[in-house]
Amino acid sequence: MEPTPSADSIVVDNYPAAQRSLRIAVVTETYPPEVNGVAMTLARIVEGLHRRNHDVQLIRPRQDASDAAERTVRFHEVLMRGLPIPRYPNLRMGVPSKKALVQLWSVHRPDVVHIATEGALGWSALQAAVHLKLPVSSDFRTNFHAYSRHYGIGWLYKPIMAYLRKFHNRTQCTMVPTEALKRDLEAGGFKQLTVVSRGVDIQQFSPGRRSAALRAEWGVAEDDLVVVYVGRLAPEKNLATLTAAFEAVLQVQPRARLVVVGSGPQQAELQARWPQAIFAGQRKGEDLAAHYASGDLFLFPSLTETFGNVTTEAMASGLPVLAFDYAAAAQLIRNGENGVLAPMDDTAAFVRAATHLAGQPALRRQMGAAAALTASELDWSTIVARFEGVLDTVMLRAAQPVSLSPGLVGKTKRPAV
Repeated sequence: MEPTPSADSIVVDNYPAAQRSLRIAVVTETYPPEVNGVAMTLARIVEGLHRRNHDVQLIRPRQDASDAAERTVRFHEVLMRGLPIPRYPNLRMGVPSKKALVQLWSVHRPDVVHIATEGALGWSALQAAVHLKLPVSSDFRTNFHAYSRHYGIGWLYKPIMAYLRKFHNRTQCTMVPTEALKRDLEAGGFKQLTVVSRGVDIQQFSPGRRSAALRAEWGVAEDDLVVVYVGRLAPEKNLATLTAAFEAVLQVQPRARLVVVGSGPQQAELQARWPQAIFAGQRKGEDLAAHYASGDLFLFPSLTETFGNVTTEAMASGLPVLAFDYAAAAQLIRNGENGVLAPMDDTAAFVRAATHLAGQPALRRQMGAAAALTASELDWSTIVARFEGVLDTVMLRAAQPVSLSPGLVGKTKRPAV
């Protein structure tokens, strides 16, 4: 018989419990192959959660009749009915679907629901989650309230803000991409906000994607200045400032070319106004990365972003970025070091900065190298881990009992959402 080991002879290894796999329902009204900032960043989050072994259920509008036929499905997709968005026929919006979501989640109950957009599908998801007492978080990703001013419906600003405040305040947490936006929304009565920034794929967007062949297609020499804009061609992007800035650049660099990547309702108007510009349309993947990296200066005049993914993509591509002092630019650009910031809505300052940069090739290269270094720290895995941590907090918050005042003792009260 072997001797019984004494207590001090027993070695105990500390094996931490494996990370718990969550069942996460993600509701969105836009997703790739649609091309916009919300769709692309949300796809990064969903893919990242899947890689971290979570069971993701993606709920979105069906984009066309062949949608998902050729998609490699790595998680559960639920395709809902959708309608075309006016003036954006390539995008679709959801329709009221509370009953369908209640039925779905009654059978396949998620641990937490995350709502990325505030349209009809998002509102239905919020109602269904509240009905089933599911923990729910949301994103504030698009300045619909700001967009209203650019489409002749500025009078809707207050009711839109009231709706958004009601929507987000019924969730356990609303994620926003910057501290500045968090402060603005808090001042407007939004509650339980937390900052989850956005990353950039530095493998895809890199100075190494610069293409001499692409520049030759554009008809420019190596030392010619190429000014790049990437984004929707729409009123909310403040493209009049881009026009003013590039016309000023031409006074300094007559051989400069403007390369426009994107599409939208103003495309025909802009093509007529800028006959010498290169209109590349929508680009994806390595092709998009090459269009960034083959430029020399990135101008981003928008005043309606919640973040502005193109800012980080341009920086990762080694371009100096000129933008207004807010959103991602305010968070990431050190003025004069890795880019240039113009005061908010100061068109004259933006134009002066563009003119100055146009005449300083050495400064542009120096800023571009510093911008790429800044972007190298924006790894998506860190962002996804932060997002996951917020979901954990949301579930914990939803599980906490509501404290009752003495007058309510003996009565039941459903936890507020």
